[in-house]
Amino acid sequence: MKKWGFLLILALCLGFVFNILPLSQDKIETQKDEQNDRGTLDNRTASESIQKISLTEEQIYQGNLLLVNSEYPVHQVGVKSDIVNLFTHKELTKGYGLLDNEIKLSEEIAEKFSEMIAVAKKNGVSDFLITSGYRDFDEQASLYEEMGSDYALPAGYSEHNLGLALDVGSTLMKMEEAPEGEWIEENSWKYGFILRYPAYKTDITGIQYEPWHIRYVGLPHSAIMQEKNLALEEYLDYLKEEKSISISVDGKTYTISYYPISQNNTIEVDVPANGDYEISGNNVDGVIVTTFS
Repeated sequence: MKKWGFLLILALCLGFVFNILPLSQDKIETQKDEQNDRGTLDNRTASESIQKISLTEEQIYQGNLLLVNSEYPVHQVGVKSDIVNLFTHKELTKGYGLLDNEIKLSEEIAEKFSEMIAVAKKNGVSDFLITSGYRDFDEQASLYEEMGSDYALPAGYSEHNLGLALDVGSTLMKMEEAPEGEWIEENSWKYGFILRYPAYKTDITGIQYEPWHIRYVGLPHSAIMQEKNLALEEYLDYLKEEKSISISVDGKTYTISYYPISQNNTIEVDVPANGDYEISGNNVDGVIVTTFS
C-alpha cells in the first residue's frame, strides 16, 4: 500500500512540473477557437472585458494585410500616411544602401526593416541594398508604360503603391544567388515580412518568382504563413474559413478573427476594452482583428 501511495504522489508531482514548464519561444502553436463561429474572442479570461465597436466599409481598404493583385487594386485610403524619402532620413538607413536618392517607404516599415538588417549583420550578412520602395500611382503608370506588362503592373495594382513593400538587392550579386537573398527567404518572417512572390506559388500569386520583393504583414501573420507555407492569398482565405484562431509566438498569445462586411456596409467587431489589438482590412470583403497579450 505504501508503494502505491508513493507512486501516486510521484505522478502528481511530475504532472505539476510539466504543467508549469513554458513553451519554447521558437515554437508556434495554432488552434481554432471551436466555439467561435462568429469571430468573437472566446479565449478571454473572466477578468477581461470585451467591447463591440462599429467600423465602416472604408476600413476594409486599410491596414497591413491588404491583398493587392490583378483583382484587387490599392485604394487611396490604403496608402501608408507616413511615406518618407529614405535618402533624407539617414537614421533609417543604417546597415544598408539605397540604389538612388529617390527611394521612398513608410517610416514605420523602414524602421522594422532596419531592425531586421541589424540582426542579419550580426549573422554575417550585411550587403543589402534597397532598389525600390513606395511608388505613387503616377510613377507606377510611367513604369508600366516604359517596361510593359511583362515587367511592371498597372497603376494601383502593385504592392509598391501601398508603402508596405520594397525590393531588396545585394551589392555582391543577383539576389537569387546572394547570401542576402538566402537570409531574407529564411528569416524575414521572424520580423513581420514575407517573401511575397515565392517560386512555388506563381499559380496562386500570378507573379513570377521575385526573391527581392518583400512585403510587411506583421507578426503573428508572417509566422503562420511561414509555418503553413501560405501565400497571402491563401492565408486570407484560411482566416475566412477558420473565422478565428489562437496562436502563441515568442511568448505572446494572439487571437486572430475575421469579420465580413454586413449588408448595410458596416462591420461590428469585438475588441478588448483594456487590451491591445490591431485591425486590418483584407481589401476584399472584411477585416481581421488581431488581439495580443
